Amino acid sequence: MRRVLLAALAVALLVLSACDSTDLPKPPGQAKVDVDTPALRAIRADAGIEPCRPGAGAPVDGGLPDVTLSCLGGGADVELASLRGPVVVNLWASWCGPCRREMPIYQQFYERYGDRVGVVGIDYNDVQPQAALELARTTGVTYPLLADPGSSLEGTDAFPTIPGLPWVVLVDADGEVVHKQPIEITSVDQLVDLVDEHLGTDL
Repeated sequence: MRRVLLAALAVALLVLSACDSTDLPKPPGQAKVDVDTPALRAIRADAGIEPCRPGAGAPVDGGLPDVTLSCLGGGADVELASLRGPVVVNLWASWCGPCRREMPIYQQFYERYGDRVGVVGIDYNDVQPQAALELARTTGVTYPLLADPGSSLEGTDAFPTIPGLPWVVLVDADGEVVHKQPIEITSVDQLVDLVDEHLGTDL
């Protein structure tokens, strides 16, 4: 009988000491990663990365998700759904090998055609903002960069799943996503062809 009582007491103690919801790990969407610190601002300034520019539009059906992202390395937050094109959005991360290879290509495209077609990079599912900014600096990227360390894009209408990186996303003048594709861009000509085909430009 004494053994039964001791066993019951042990079970009761385990139940009382169990983790409650405040002790459980936070889901990825609630991860807190500071993408705006003095050190990050210094890297961003040294790299010559341009300021993030919030849009002026309202959310539209078929547009970018109605989520607000921080500017990587400091600056104005941007409501994605407010952006209007023609604009190329590139989803990338510091841990992504193909992203490292293609980022200089996006920069070349931006230098040649940025006055006609905007370029915005989103550092997605990346909890190392310093590594991300160092990558931007070493690859020569100067177009605006946003940060989504908590993967808030995934699960939205525009991005039900994001199984891997990189992605190219094309947004037209009405704010509609007219093309999205998980693909590594290997040349400026390839990106130009995609833009001309889906955004109706003639670069």
